[in-house]
Amino acid sequence: MSHLQYFAYKGQGEDKRVKFSYAQAVRVGDRIECAGQGGWDPKTGVFYKEINAQIDQAFANVDLNLKDAGGKGWSQVFRVNSYHVPINDEALAAMVRNFKKHMPDHQPIWTCVGVTRLGEDDMRVEIEVSAHDPEGVQDKTK
Repeated sequence: MSHLQYFAYKGQGEDKRVKFSYAQAVRVGDRIECAGQGGWDPKTGVFYKEINAQIDQAFANVDLNLKDAGGKGWSQVFRVNSYHVPINDEALAAMVRNFKKHMPDHQPIWTCVGVTRLGEDDMRVEIEVSAHDPEGVQDKTK
């Protein structure tokens, strides 16, 4: 699988790679697939307690992850899957607010699921995305 490029951003990306044995993102040609990002501080790993702050930080972590993998960020995202503990109107409103902030020029496809638990005790949201980055793959071939 030498055509796949794996990424783990500095701080929590690298820490989670060591602790849980997974990458934060993989580039497959002109696509970037991102592992689920939670509302953790990317340097310390501490989770924000309030749901709006946790969702806002998860969006920021997705942006950091995409850029670390050579992408441009949310403008290239075409698919979002989000997982919530619990799923409620406040969490949905925070997601929509962030969609409008980070993707003002397009609407991605979105699957939103309520679950009983996520990968770490204090996680209340996990957001995974797929992004299309045709320029990035061209830059890599030059």
